[in-house]
Amino acid sequence: MRTRPLKVALLGCGVVGSEVARIMTTHADDLAARIGAPVELAGVAVRRPDRVREGIDPALVTTDATALVKRGDIDVVVEVIGGIEPARTLITTAFEHGASVVSANKALLAQDGAALHAAAGQHGKDLYYEAAVAGAIPLIRPLRESLAGDKVNRVLGIVNGTTNFILDKMDSTGAGYQEALDEATALGYAEADPTADVEGFDAAAKAAILAGIAFHTRVRLDDVYREGMTEVTAADFRSAKEMGCTIKLLAICERSADGASVTARVHPAMIPLTHPLASVRGAYNAVFVESDAAGQLMFYGPGAGGSPTASAVLGDLVAVCRNRLNGTTGPGESAYADLTVSPMGDVVTRYHISLDVADKPGVLAQVATVFAEHGVSIDTVRQQGKDGEASLVVVTHRASDASLSGTVEALRKLDTVRGVASIMRVEGE
Repeated sequence: MRTRPLKVALLGCGVVGSEVARIMTTHADDLAARIGAPVELAGVAVRRPDRVREGIDPALVTTDATALVKRGDIDVVVEVIGGIEPARTLITTAFEHGASVVSANKALLAQDGAALHAAAGQHGKDLYYEAAVAGAIPLIRPLRESLAGDKVNRVLGIVNGTTNFILDKMDSTGAGYQEALDEATALGYAEADPTADVEGFDAAAKAAILAGIAFHTRVRLDDVYREGMTEVTAADFRSAKEMGCTIKLLAICERSADGASVTARVHPAMIPLTHPLASVRGAYNAVFVESDAAGQLMFYGPGAGGSPTASAVLGDLVAVCRNRLNGTTGPGESAYADLTVSPMGDVVTRYHISLDVADKPGVLAQVATVFAEHGVSIDTVRQQGKDGEASLVVVTHRASDASLSGTVEALRKLDTVRGVASIMRVEGE
């Protein structure tokens, strides 16, 4: 074993960063044995240096992150500060001064992953980011290494624990959205401002990363269709149960039937109770992968939190340090396929539409005519009426999102349709 330690700079020492530092200290002997050399925490960049950080030598703490990554003796920079800047500049500066990088920064990778990979390649360094998607769940490495010889056709997953907790609570207790969100906040699963989670921004960033790796095509955050879950109601769950389904906020990345294009999207969807993702409860994450040779694979586990995310960071750290010792680098960006990223309108799936209509003869026929005129075939219809008002629930066969949008627009113009109460996609069948 080499005796000179590999030096690690840690950018950020919050929930994840402090756990990374703790594991590096308490598991130092094991890490050294696995890597073939000891690893040494050489500096910790923070915004608030006066905060007590148990187990970390105060002499290592600095507020000058730029100076830390420029030192020249740093082998690996671990970035867990999040956000776009200064993380982007610090990472590129680290490459320029000879360090490889391990990051958990999903937002930055989804927005500028191509540029970061280019910078890493230019300087012959590694960029690893297993922790950016689904916490402790090994997902990125299997997609870009274990399945490198296979053709991935679809990645379907629950990649945000906060939203899964809320939807699971609504499903199991009949609670409304706000009630379930309040409980998630009280238990620490939801942030004080839960927008990034409940509006799908967090999941969309992860979808962009997953799609890029799975399909060897650059997929940016702007390419991902995003729809939040704040409008999901207890009534939607009752309808789902009548269909033998539940509701999840899903990240869906898929290759077109002809293989020439891909789509990436995040939105609430009904999935059958028989699908493996339907049984994912609480704040857990799971990702379902469909490929030609391997078939169907599911990856399941805790998708967030200090210890799970730190586990993924340390796994990358071990891999990068091994590469460093061997004078090699791991897989970089694979975008050779350069497939077209299609808009949401091209997506084909089934739909569950709930309409508030006048309770009088001929309404169903009018509604059915609108669906037929837009090429959307109806699978089932359920109608309930009382005191001149009625609800009409239509479940369609597979149709394009553009066709469904045109149908809904036309339905809203009918005098007999008082409102479109809910539109939910049906996936996983």
